[in-house]
Amino acid sequence: MRSEKKQGRPRAFDAKTVIGQAREVFWDKGFSAASLDTLSAATKLNRPSLYGAFGDKEELYLDALEDYREDSMDVLSEALDPALPLRDNLASVYATALKIYLHGETAARGCFLISTATAEAIQHARVREVLGRSLNDFDDAIKERMELAVERGELPADADPAILARLASAVMHSLAVRARAGDTRETLEALARSGVDLICGRK
Repeated sequence: MRSEKKQGRPRAFDAKTVIGQAREVFWDKGFSAASLDTLSAATKLNRPSLYGAFGDKEELYLDALEDYREDSMDVLSEALDPALPLRDNLASVYATALKIYLHGETAARGCFLISTATAEAIQHARVREVLGRSLNDFDDAIKERMELAVERGELPADADPAILARLASAVMHSLAVRARAGDTRETLEALARSGVDLICGRK
């Protein structure tokens, strides 16, 4: 759920576009280091317009987190296409994730949620709520595919879909952190393949 906004938002710009531009700033600099001047320059909106449309910096950051969560859920849903085998689904999830995590003008940026929200979650309860809800949403989506895999015999009958979903997510989180830490694409791809083998079994 997006945070409530002040009334009378100007209509001279597209809110999603502005949130996406702000997200790029937060992704590169983190919440604390992202100045209002930098956000204003990136969004091409002056401070009064930003305040009038989105509230304060935390509200804008929360919008960026929610926007990223929604985009990520769409990408995850597409990657978990039930028409494909589970192994292909997981490989697609990790390959798509790496395209995002390795992007950055000066260095790989990892996952926007993991890279920025985990640093702010202790001091900001609302950020912590979005972070926890997002992780649970990702787990639930993967769990549904794991349950289907058990029904189809792609996984053993006694497999625990919830635990396997968290394991699949854990691999994704590790890829995000290691990408930001500078691991090579080859190393990350090898980790992703190992994650698929761990869950699905070696071919």
